[in-house]
Amino acid sequence: MKSALVTGGSRGIGRAISIKMASLDYFVLINYQSNRQEAEKTLALIEEKGGKGVILQFDVGNREEVSKVLGGWISVNSNHKIEVLVNNAGIKEDVLLMWMKNEQWDQVINTSLNGFFNVTKLIIQDMLMQKYGRIINIVSLSGLKGLPGQTNYSAAKGGVIAATKALAQEVGRRNITVNAIAPGFIKTDMTEGLDEKQLRSLIPVSRFGEPEEVAHAVAFFASPESSYITGEVLSVNGGMYS
Repeated sequence: MKSALVTGGSRGIGRAISIKMASLDYFVLINYQSNRQEAEKTLALIEEKGGKGVILQFDVGNREEVSKVLGGWISVNSNHKIEVLVNNAGIKEDVLLMWMKNEQWDQVINTSLNGFFNVTKLIIQDMLMQKYGRIINIVSLSGLKGLPGQTNYSAAKGGVIAATKALAQEVGRRNITVNAIAPGFIKTDMTEGLDEKQLRSLIPVSRFGEPEEVAHAVAFFASPESSYITGEVLSVNGGMYS
């Protein structure tokens, strides 16, 4: 059974991606760290539309948890082949660097950058054996241009962008593509405190994006038809300069 793993898949962009992958007949592994209620809601939405999936709780930044929970699930579900990995999990701790606490740096780097490494290293082994795979990393406009107050987040997402380009060169011969999607302002929990009316003047299309619009881009990179595209970063930001 072809499967797709979405880290941070319980809400927001992750939820939209999980639902989209299920609509493409993937069995979806919905990862979450703390909010089980939202993860169960995502699974329910998938099942309402005839899809199938499972919820997996682990912290992507915790190597031991990734190995125990995700590695354990893979070992007892050999009939499931994870063809698509979407590294979506990430957190923000916005503050100017001069006031940033050590833990605010460590937590953001650990979730986005170390989380990418922990999960991808585990999943890519089977992709190499299968000689097929699609890895899609959700990064950010912040990782492309840097934003004040987000030195930690910009560093984490910028690191994932560089890793995307490097890994694409390592595994391309095995029919594995590695791409990234850089959303701008998307209507999620992360942006609900922002003033859309004020900020949309910066956006050529004059609005925030919807999570489903990011999910459509993920579906394209996940498709067999995108096999000649790898190492790319696609901005989904309404035309903002990046």
